[in-house]
Amino acid sequence: MLEQRSFRDILGRFTTGVVLITAQTEAGPVGMAVNSFTSVSLDPPLIALCAASTSTTWPAIREAGSFAVTILGGQHAQLCRTFATRGADRFGGSEWDSTRAGHPIPADGLGWLDCRITAIHQAGDHELVIADAVEGAVTDTEGPLVFHAGRFAELVA
Repeated sequence: MLEQRSFRDILGRFTTGVVLITAQTEAGPVGMAVNSFTSVSLDPPLIALCAASTSTTWPAIREAGSFAVTILGGQHAQLCRTFATRGADRFGGSEWDSTRAGHPIPADGLGWLDCRITAIHQAGDHELVIADAVEGAVTDTEGPLVFHAGRFAELVA
């Protein structure tokens, strides 16, 4: 069996984008940084993400039943670090907008989607989440925030 550290190191060589998953809940806004995000289908428009079973944020988003996805740009490395830190003030110090569904999104994201959870599957130490993308927009054309080998990197043309 492949050792966990080796598996993590190998997968770290796969470059990913980074998104914020945010939701407005009865207790206030919640959010988390995710790099296990992908499109699933164009018809109907579906996305998928993986949330760690140990996440303290995911249960509140799951309970809300819907969330926003914000695609992050190169300027968002510190915002992403903040959202990846337990106990951090995730919504302070940045300018925020809201989607029509009321979910918070960074004012300077590259694009956003409002999503409604349609299925959740247990997948090892994560939950695989499938969601309908019900609304969204491209809001900037700057370069993306990418994650490679355990750190943020720039996409070079």
